Amino acid sequence: MSDVNFSPSGPPETILPDPDPALVAALETTSDLDGMRALAAAHPAEPLAWASLGDAAREAGEPDITVYAYYRVGYHRGLDLLRKSGWKGTGYVRSIHPSNQGFLRCLRGLGEAAAWIGETEEAERCAGFLAQLDPRR
Repeated sequence: MSDVNFSPSGPPETILPDPDPALVAALETTSDLDGMRALAAAHPAEPLAWASLGDAAREAGEPDITVYAYYRVGYHRGLDLLRKSGWKGTGYVRSIHPSNQGFLRCLRGLGEAAAWIGETEEAERCAGFLAQLDPRR
């Protein structure tokens, strides 16, 4: 189970569980787009898999809407994981915790990709949400 820490000086902080070690190991040796697709298919609940796929698709020059879709799936799977970890819709999800980085990468990538496809309001919401979750970043 992950931790939700309450502090008298601020909102609670949620720390997501560590990603599957098999995924982490596979990401160290996989860089091609087909390999990243296979990892996301094998680990569909892991935001880290979707963040890595979104990054690889962007680097490979995939269409903006495809990149957007990968990050969006990862963002929603991350929200599911946050809720399962005790997050109640407010509080910090900081990048200083490696286990939170997949979700935050999806959120950042979703915002960037939303801007590319003309979804300005969504891009702004993502930027605001990211600043709320991890204000020191």
